[in-house]
Amino acid sequence: MVDTKSMGEHHAFATATLTIDSKEWKKYHVILKPSITDPKSTLRIFLASGGTVDLEHVSLFPVDTWKGHENGLRKDLAQALADIKPGVFRFPGGCIVEGTDLATRYDWKKSVGPVENRPLNENRWEYTFPHRFYPDYFQSYGLGFFEFFQLSEEIGAEPLPVLSCGLACQFQNSDAEAHAAVCDLDSYVQDALDLIEFANGDVATKWGKLRADMGHPASFNLKFIGIGNEQWGPEYPEHLEPFIKAIRKAYPDIKIIGSSGPDSEGKQFEYLWPEMKRLKVDLVDEHFYRPENWFLNEGARYDNYDRKGPKVFAGEYACHGKGKKWNHFNAALLEAAFMTGLERNADIVHMATYAPLFAHVEGWQWRPDMIWFDNLNSVRTVSYYVQQLYGHHKGTNVLSLTMNKKPVTGAEDQNGLFASAVYDKDKSEIIVKVANTSDKVQPLSLKFEGLKKQDVLSDGRCIKLRSADLDKDNTIEQPFAIQPQETPVSIDGQVLNVELEPKTFVVYIFKKG
Repeated sequence: MVDTKSMGEHHAFATATLTIDSKEWKKYHVILKPSITDPKSTLRIFLASGGTVDLEHVSLFPVDTWKGHENGLRKDLAQALADIKPGVFRFPGGCIVEGTDLATRYDWKKSVGPVENRPLNENRWEYTFPHRFYPDYFQSYGLGFFEFFQLSEEIGAEPLPVLSCGLACQFQNSDAEAHAAVCDLDSYVQDALDLIEFANGDVATKWGKLRADMGHPASFNLKFIGIGNEQWGPEYPEHLEPFIKAIRKAYPDIKIIGSSGPDSEGKQFEYLWPEMKRLKVDLVDEHFYRPENWFLNEGARYDNYDRKGPKVFAGEYACHGKGKKWNHFNAALLEAAFMTGLERNADIVHMATYAPLFAHVEGWQWRPDMIWFDNLNSVRTVSYYVQQLYGHHKGTNVLSLTMNKKPVTGAEDQNGLFASAVYDKDKSEIIVKVANTSDKVQPLSLKFEGLKKQDVLSDGRCIKLRSADLDKDNTIEQPFAIQPQETPVSIDGQVLNVELEPKTFVVYIFKKG
């Protein structure tokens, strides 16, 4: 007999008795119905009879999960992702792909199949909490590649898995012996090929059958794969090339994503971009965690990128305030301003993903993060709402928008204004995004000069995101302190004249009839 108890501070408030009736390995389930809510309750298991019982993989999950999946995701966290309407979902993350060493890299094959057979793995960030003892930070692989693919499908995003290229984290491993030699990459390359088969393969194939056995016989329709994370130096293109050759031969339609390293400029960035062009990757993953001035100065970053080379995947970015490396409104405003440049250059910047995505209030080592949570609650930051506004109003076609015949990029003569415009042909909407990063009210005149005579713009909507306190953000205690506010807006013919408040991000939406 096994007595399962969920313990509060001093007493049990949910119990169940389980009879072990087999000498073989067998999965047993019990349902506990607690009478109270305790954010830090613990599970205790007692042997209530004589003899011995071997236990492995004890797991406690809520019954009510996202989409009702057994051992599924927390509904509030998954719903927060879905509510962004993301175009792409990158997983399993960045540096955990590489691992502290190759033995602890993320191995996708260990993350699929029966949950109870998936091993525990050390997390790359285990040793980076100066205020906590380690080891205390692991991945159970209970959330694995099948679940990531399934989540991508359910939130309407393209799945983007990232795999190890045989280089362990180079920040921690400078010795060449810590990495796989190029001549020993066959198993790593095969992992990539097998992943594509797992995602897209017919149920008659080895890995396609496993996907079907896990409950998804249909293809996940994988289109993209990333090889390597923040790798650098000549060893990265040397390791990447065998993957490209093998994937191009077996799956020519899959788009391959390479990396420009951990920096947004500088020696390694300048070295790797030509190498990615030489290897003919489809997209290059750029990362930039930078201070306010960088975001203010990079509004025109992609205006002059080579349109004939690989496209850009802005795979990790966030504004890290100088002396304020935490979530706050001003950082989110500058992210919104920078993203006008991503949108204006959508012909070269094909995808973008903010990072990091989630952080537990008691288990983080990096800030800012987009969604914070504790054991019971979650909060959507202002940076989250910036991403959501772009996700909900991304349009289908980029429109030309200029100020004094130049793109609005926050240049010196543009008074801290950033702007972009798109058209949504499915909704017949014209959408204009403007960020006023200055501390002054700005008179704003939007002239829709490209419209045909018969086109009429109806009165539209104005969605504003602003805060009088630039250091403020939403918190677990005050989750709705700063939210987008929508109001109607009137347009006079084909001209909108308004005054835009300082430190404000605004989205204007008009129907074209």
